[in-house]
Amino acid sequence: MTVIPGQASEALGALSEPAAPVMVDAAGGRYRRRTRARSIGLHGGLVLATVIALFPVVWVVLTSFKPAYAVRSTEIQLVRDFTFENYEHVLFETSFPRWMLNSAIVASFTMLFGLGLSATAGYALSRFNFPGRRHLLWTFLVTQMFPMAILIVPIYTIMSALGLIDTHASLVLAYCSTIVPFCAWMLKGYFDTVPMEIDEAAALDGLGPFRTFWQVILPLGRPGLAVTGFFAFLTAWGEVAYATAFIQTDSKLTLGAGMQQFVPAFNTQWENLTAAAVIVTIPAALVFLYAQRHLIAGLTAGSAKG
Repeated sequence: MTVIPGQASEALGALSEPAAPVMVDAAGGRYRRRTRARSIGLHGGLVLATVIALFPVVWVVLTSFKPAYAVRSTEIQLVRDFTFENYEHVLFETSFPRWMLNSAIVASFTMLFGLGLSATAGYALSRFNFPGRRHLLWTFLVTQMFPMAILIVPIYTIMSALGLIDTHASLVLAYCSTIVPFCAWMLKGYFDTVPMEIDEAAALDGLGPFRTFWQVILPLGRPGLAVTGFFAFLTAWGEVAYATAFIQTDSKLTLGAGMQQFVPAFNTQWENLTAAAVIVTIPAALVFLYAQRHLIAGLTAGSAKG
């Protein structure tokens, strides 16, 4: 074999390093198997990333089972004097159950109204060509660029003029103004993947646009609706800024605003705060488990149009 002098070092390097064996998969594709060192490095990195991601969650859960003196102790111990008193105090000696009920009401109505507006808007943007359609799409996109801190004052002014301050309706409307643009844009991308021939077939069967949307498109759009519904529920469930600004009566507080009572200026109740945080995650986890079979299909839908 003749080796060009300028390539001698590269040839020697290639000969000195054993090449990874070439494998053939079931479809006939060729790929190289990872070396042992790369496989160890890859799995080690994944394990490290998992530990970093789960450590705060595990620490909060363990802290929720510690008494107050153990939480404030300077000694680092994962489990110390295990107790359920924090959960008993939060559930039976505070207004936490009422806050949780208020959050459930607000989150449920936000999800229902938000999905209704987003689905109809997304379907109209996907199927109909009307004046201002492009400008409406850009408006939905631009509204996502404004931080919530900027929107609180104008939305508070509008709610005050409507007499909705200190009502749950103000929170539902405020949350819908945040989630509807994003959800409508996302559902528009999902409805774009549904072939137009389905609408045409429904029209031949005598269905109008509304019945086509309600009886044909919505059942096909359950994956997209699951993702947007999950997003709407979480947005309203744990939101703090609007809830703190709009609600003034203790009995109407939601979780985001109510849990701030566990963080007074000079005596932070970490044991109660962590217990409440663990309880708050349970409904969100249940909603996720219910919608998880649709989440992957809904998240990938709209990324490419076939």
